[in-house]
Amino acid sequence: MPHTTTAAGPLSDLTVLDLTRALAGPHAAMMLADLGARVIKVESPGTGDETRTWGPPFVPGRDGVDVATYFLSCNRNKESIALDLKSEDGRETLTALVRRCDVLMENFRPGVLDRLGFPTEHLLSLNPRLVVLSISGFGHDGPEGGRPGYDQIAQGEAGLMSMTGSGPDDPQRVGVPIGDLLSGMYGAYGVLAALLERERTGRGQVVRTSLLASFVGVHAFQGTRWTVAKEVPRAQGNHHPSIAPYGLFHCADGAVQIACGNEVLWRKLCTEVGLDPDAAGMSTNGERVANRPRVVAALEETFAGVEAADLLERLDQAGVPCGRVRDLKEVYEWEQTLSQGLLIDVDHPTLGRIQLPGPPLRFFSADGTETTPTEHTSPPLLDQDGASLRSWLAEV
Repeated sequence: MPHTTTAAGPLSDLTVLDLTRALAGPHAAMMLADLGARVIKVESPGTGDETRTWGPPFVPGRDGVDVATYFLSCNRNKESIALDLKSEDGRETLTALVRRCDVLMENFRPGVLDRLGFPTEHLLSLNPRLVVLSISGFGHDGPEGGRPGYDQIAQGEAGLMSMTGSGPDDPQRVGVPIGDLLSGMYGAYGVLAALLERERTGRGQVVRTSLLASFVGVHAFQGTRWTVAKEVPRAQGNHHPSIAPYGLFHCADGAVQIACGNEVLWRKLCTEVGLDPDAAGMSTNGERVANRPRVVAALEETFAGVEAADLLERLDQAGVPCGRVRDLKEVYEWEQTLSQGLLIDVDHPTLGRIQLPGPPLRFFSADGTETTPTEHTSPPLLDQDGASLRSWLAEV
């Protein structure tokens, strides 16, 4: 069966078996699909991936079936086959797929795939070159390894919410399921590393990550504040804990964001708005961090009579990093977004021509020619490719 999901890309010789659902695993599989891999999504008969029902918003299809925009966000460039993994036919078909694929991705709770008759040892005996990605909530072992993984719960458990919000008493979730997305990204990156090692060894292996691991992996300087300096980071709103001024500032008709990451930028800002860069308590970054309320108040007092557009133009001309706070409508209508190929058109079987957020990577040859895959397919209907996939498996 010819590869029909995307134009050729860096991974166009790979086939991925996607047993995942919800967001973390589907995002990982979609990342590989965007790079040209053939991705075969296995779904439960009748219901499919649960994100097919996550809404509103839903969009009415021409067949009378509403489509959840959530599902559309993480399943482009894939094929769909419906399999009951508790049935003999389902297990036989899955076995045939495992033998034909390079990568298998799953995000069942630890132990579920074993109970279905497909423990890791069996998978690798069916296909010794198989790379298996397993994503869990809190890890596959340890005292809480069996806990179900939901993004918001993990945001709280892994410390992210304690550092997000207007203040220590106002913990907030991030506006997207960032743990799911991060674990998907880490998972895809781990799969690529395992595939590279397979080139040397000829054998596959298992890659594991979790929501917990992904959050700890991006604690960055906040993590070392505790592990090294023994300071516990707390939420402090829209201002950087270690740099000042660096955050959101109010002006006459809204707000702007300013980032002074060094003393040169601080002095440029002060020159432009008429502040003394060497005022008491403000001459060094350390002093400004310690006296942040004073710094913010001084800046916002000078901005009070200035409209955001004018202020941004002045700061930009002065060489001070700054920006707006855009809503998503503004982002997707922004010429800079469009210039980066971040909005793609696909033909959906029941919705017709729709636009989706596009892949975040671009590729170029040595002579500067762009080689980024530009042909994409829409997220599939449930079992849309079941018949053709079964025919492919039946080929000698």
